[in-house]
Amino acid sequence: MPASQDLAGTTVVFDLDGTLIDTAPDLAAATNHVLEHKGLRPVGLTEIHPLIGHGSKAMIEAGLRVHGADVEEAELSRLHDMFLTFYAANVAVGSRPFEGIPEVIEVLERRGATLAVCTNKAERLSKLLLQTLRLDRHFAVIAGRDTFDVSKPDPGHLTKTIAAAGGDPASAVMVGDSDTDISTARNAGIPCIAVSFGYTPVPVRQLDPTIVIDHYRDFIPALDLVLRR
Repeated sequence: MPASQDLAGTTVVFDLDGTLIDTAPDLAAATNHVLEHKGLRPVGLTEIHPLIGHGSKAMIEAGLRVHGADVEEAELSRLHDMFLTFYAANVAVGSRPFEGIPEVIEVLERRGATLAVCTNKAERLSKLLLQTLRLDRHFAVIAGRDTFDVSKPDPGHLTKTIAAAGGDPASAVMVGDSDTDISTARNAGIPCIAVSFGYTPVPVRQLDPTIVIDHYRDFIPALDLVLRR
């Protein structure tokens, strides 16, 4: 990847699931663990893939709907607790950084950027995932949905993450894969680089981000272009 402009003072904020890490295999495994408890067959990734960004309860409900099943709220909460327990114990069995992420991190750090994570995953699980994958040390802040008093799509989740990382929203870029990320960045007045390979059911090019990349090999040129605008 080319080295060009200095990035000191720039904060690059990544979403987690579907942007930084391909977490679908382990989220699907946790969903299927719950379904197995209910005596239901496993569901495939394609059946829950579009709902990953909507939280674990949505994935459980989707898995149940595949079988025409429904549960009361109390039972859903119990299944959710079971999901979280299983997921925490198996958080990085199949989850891996998307191809090109290690190289992107290396270039960003070499050029002086500050990196952060802003995700609607719980902070505890977000940190556990990145620690297990030995990536946590690269991020000044790992902010989950429960880190602050707001979460995405509230723009305050992003701006508070940037502030906690010691950055300035005027020199920040969001990287995401969904309408939630794009809307959050837009409402905060921050440019957004969207990845096309994430978990959104709507193609990101239809959501009007600042720029779209199809692979992380294109990230650094895209970032340079966004920062020159």
